[in-house]
Amino acid sequence: MFRKILLVCVGNICRSPTAEILMRHMINRDDVEIASAGLKALVDKPIDPTAQQLLLERGLDGTSHRARQVNPRLLVESDLILAMEHRHLASIGRDLPQVSGKLFLLGKWRDGCEIHDPHRQQRPAFEHVCGQIEDCVASWKRYIQ
Repeated sequence: MFRKILLVCVGNICRSPTAEILMRHMINRDDVEIASAGLKALVDKPIDPTAQQLLLERGLDGTSHRARQVNPRLLVESDLILAMEHRHLASIGRDLPQVSGKLFLLGKWRDGCEIHDPHRQQRPAFEHVCGQIEDCVASWKRYIQ
C-alpha cells in the first residue's frame, strides 16, 4: 500500500501540482499523503494561473500550493515517486539510486507517455497537459486504492 506519493516535475508550478491536486481528489483518503516538488523548483511560487484556472473549472483549487524543491529526504520517505518525463527519472535515479525501485513515470500505464511542460505556453497547451494528467492519474487509481 502506498501511503506517501510524491509527484515531480521541474518547476513545481504547472504539472506536478496539477497532478497532486487531481490525485488527491481522486484518491480522497486521509491515510494517503500526496505531495509534489520540483527538480529545479521555483520555490514559494504559486501554481501557474492557467493551471489554476483549469483546476477551478473542475471544481478544484490550487491556490494554497507553493512550489518546493525536491530533496533526498522527500524522495526516500515517499513510497511512490511519479515523474513527468524520462529525464526526470534519470536525474532522480542518478542522484539517489536507492529510490529507483519506487520511481515511475506518471504515464507508466499509458504506454509510458511523457507529460511535457506547458510553462509559458498558451491555454491550449495547458488544456492538453491537464487532460493527459487526468488520464494518467486515473490509470494509477487501481494500484493506489
